[in-house]
Amino acid sequence: MSFVSSGRVRARWGTVAAYAAAAGANQLLWLTYAPITTDSARHFGVSEGTIGWLSQVFPALYVILALPAGLALDRAFRPALLAGAWLTVLGGLARLSADTFAAALAGQILVAVAQPLLLNAVTKVAVAALPVTQRPNGIALGSAGIFAGTALALPLAPALADADSLTPLLVVDLALAAAAALALTVAMRGITTAKSAAFAGRAELRLVWGDRGIRRLCMVAFLGFGVFVALTTWLQALLEPAGISDTTAGWYLALMVVAGVIASALLPPLLVRHHKERAFLRLAALTGAVGCVTMALAPHAAIVVVIPLGVVLVGALPVILEMTERRAHAASGAATALVWLSGNTGGIVVAVLVQAVSDHPTAGFSLLAAIAALVLVFA
Repeated sequence: MSFVSSGRVRARWGTVAAYAAAAGANQLLWLTYAPITTDSARHFGVSEGTIGWLSQVFPALYVILALPAGLALDRAFRPALLAGAWLTVLGGLARLSADTFAAALAGQILVAVAQPLLLNAVTKVAVAALPVTQRPNGIALGSAGIFAGTALALPLAPALADADSLTPLLVVDLALAAAAALALTVAMRGITTAKSAAFAGRAELRLVWGDRGIRRLCMVAFLGFGVFVALTTWLQALLEPAGISDTTAGWYLALMVVAGVIASALLPPLLVRHHKERAFLRLAALTGAVGCVTMALAPHAAIVVVIPLGVVLVGALPVILEMTERRAHAASGAATALVWLSGNTGGIVVAVLVQAVSDHPTAGFSLLAAIAALVLVFA
């Protein structure tokens, strides 16, 4: 694998920034319809449940494509990464090709296929663009870009779209995705990672999965990301019986995500520098458990706990990815794919478990607290 010298760090930070923009654009297009589900349903003349598939297709395809995408990145890094960026653009174009639900679904499927090629590359971009000492910062910036796309989607959709017209929103989404893909294409010139004959297909996956540390990191991602996804999915429903409006709960979600974006950019390099990664993961488990118990006992205290929850739940992801990259080396694409796959699977599983008790907020928050506490076993 090729590395860059410290004298070229400044130029290569542009590559990391371009990657962060492309990955963030992919997340932005993923959540295009989620904040405006009701208006989208009226616009297309379908049910709200049907609109939900425009977002739900992403975790479904991720589970199928995560590992193949990771292997593709390990073998043909630059072509696979750029394919993800430009597939996102094609998805944005498909959504504008016709003002129908079918066109929207076709576009979302293309963007969903691109997602694992982009998300699984976060560690490999840092490895290819930066020297060893700067990689934690690169992984942090890439991760922050991913969640920044999520955060931007929440206010952008209601501001630009309504039941009468979705076109302004779709045009802005496409423009951002195209600009990011073009920037990444230019920035990736001269960036390469050498293919290693030591890693091939199943042998590569067996080697990665055979590492006990990576398996533990996958379990931490499964539990921690599961709690985060379940909170973003069900927080409004769990707080509603306490008289907290959807608008207020939406602001809580926005605060949680924004706090997480800031934490994911700033915390990981500090933790790596002081060798406090494991201590932070344990702190994240305790904070998650205490925060969820607090909301179970006093729902109106949510305003107090959503920011620390965002800091630890989102901020933990780049820490996990950085630890994974250090252990996996040349197989970091496959290893990162396993971590993302574990996190997405945890999101599906935990969200479904919470859905089963969503009519009982105390039980729902208590379940989330127990799952967060389990992270202590693996961290």
